[in-house]
Amino acid sequence: MEDKILVFQCKKGSTDALRRIYEKYRDYLLVLAVALCHSAETAEDAVHDTFVGFAERLAGFKLTGSLKAYLAICVANRVRDLMRNQQNRAVSLEEDCPLTSNADEPSRTIICNEELQQLSSVLTKLPAEQREVIVLRIYGQMRFGVIAKSLNISVNTIKGRYRYGIDKLRSILDSEVQK
Repeated sequence: MEDKILVFQCKKGSTDALRRIYEKYRDYLLVLAVALCHSAETAEDAVHDTFVGFAERLAGFKLTGSLKAYLAICVANRVRDLMRNQQNRAVSLEEDCPLTSNADEPSRTIICNEELQQLSSVLTKLPAEQREVIVLRIYGQMRFGVIAKSLNISVNTIKGRYRYGIDKLRSILDSEVQK
C-alpha cells in the first residue's frame, strides 16, 4: 500500500516520494544486479538507469502488482542490455569491486561484502540462463510465473532451469566443502 501511495505522490511531482522509493529499494536492487552481472559498476549503472527510466515514465506508469518485483525485472532487463553491450564480456567481481569497504558508501559495502563475493564466484560457474532464474527467484523473491512472463519463456522451462541450476550449485558447493 505504501508503494501505491509513493507512486501516486511521484506522479504529482513529489521528489521526496521518488527519493523514498529509491532509498527503499536501492540496496536490494544492487545486490540483485551484482548477482546477475558480477560487476559492481555495471550493477550500479543498471540500478541508476532503472530509476531514471522509472522517473521518466511516471506519467504513464500504473502500478498493478508489486513495485519491488517491477523494479527487479527492470534491473534484470537493464543488466542484460548492459552485458550485451559489453559483448558478453565476463568480468569477475574481484576485478571490478575493491575488497575493502568504504564507510562513506554503504551500498558499496553491501555489494562488496565477503559472503556476496563467495556466492558470486559460485554463481559464475552456472550457465547464464540458470544463474538468471536462480537470482530472480532467490534474490528477487519472484514467482516462477512472473519470471517466465518477464523472460517470455514457459513456466516449465523456468522451473527446469531453476532445478538444474540448484542441483549444479549443490554439486559445486559440495565439491568445495570436500576440499
